[in-house]
Amino acid sequence: MTVATSRRSVLLGLAAAAVAGGAQARGWEPSRPVQFVVPAGTGGGADQMARVIQGIVSKHALMRQPMVVVNKAGGAGAEGFLEAKGARGNPHMLVITLSNLFTTPLATGVPFSWKDLTPVTMMALDEFVFWVNANSSWRSVQDLIAAAKQQRLKIGGTGSKQEDQIIAAAITKASGAQFTYVPFRGGGEVAVQLVGGHIDATVNNPIEAVTHWRSGALRPLCVFDTKRLADTGKMTETQAWSDIPTCREQGLDVDYLMLRGIFMPAGVKPEQVAFYEGLMAKVRETPEWKDLMQQGAFNTTSLTGEAFGAWLAREDERHRSLMQDAGFLANPA
Repeated sequence: MTVATSRRSVLLGLAAAAVAGGAQARGWEPSRPVQFVVPAGTGGGADQMARVIQGIVSKHALMRQPMVVVNKAGGAGAEGFLEAKGARGNPHMLVITLSNLFTTPLATGVPFSWKDLTPVTMMALDEFVFWVNANSSWRSVQDLIAAAKQQRLKIGGTGSKQEDQIIAAAITKASGAQFTYVPFRGGGEVAVQLVGGHIDATVNNPIEAVTHWRSGALRPLCVFDTKRLADTGKMTETQAWSDIPTCREQGLDVDYLMLRGIFMPAGVKPEQVAFYEGLMAKVRETPEWKDLMQQGAFNTTSLTGEAFGAWLAREDERHRSLMQDAGFLANPA
């Protein structure tokens, strides 16, 4: 072997080692586009959040492969959940969940549980607000409940036997007022129906109705949390999220928060989960994410690992109890 050949071999060996070392330093990362499944319709809170995450990842080049948002809303999200359940071991699929992660299998009997997925991270908890049309005469929860006791009013929400209808049932249980629940395909449509006067009230998430509040078309009566929302920045000329009283302050003892979480199919590797945990941590640090949290009045709690798993187990049991009370269980004990 000549000196030149020997030197060339050494250089090639060093180059190969550098490439291998760089790959090892980076750890696992996607090798093809990542499908981001939304088990809900377009325009709702989960869909909006998924598309914000997609935009952040692309804008800030947080991942080499593209992220593709796909809505799978059929069967109250069962379509998306079952697809993810059947994708065992696939690290190129993510699912953004709302609380239909619990309610859909309980209400329909579809063979799915959150335990059929791999929890990655809780991105936030979403609030619910009791909204009415700004042209209505109802300026408090007491006004609305009194009217509902005189004539049956219509509450609009997303889906049947899901979060919105659970809250509607809890309102009836707590107040004695009877409402007709009207289901729609997504939270965006629910807000539009209220603006148009086709329903009397909604229990939409803040992000689903905020543009109509800011335009003066909708009025918030209360928030379904145990404490007022934290953000004090003015969203309208006169009101911030923090100015909305809790429903308990208004005499309605009902509270409910909804999950916004990221999951993968079961059977994926720890290093693959770690990649997406890190990715979502980077997403949470961007100004676009912080703006979404402020605009949508989100509770910014985030969890991973065992703490997230323990939270999911508790919420599963809580939803079973809530749905049993409402008579929504497909297979009551």
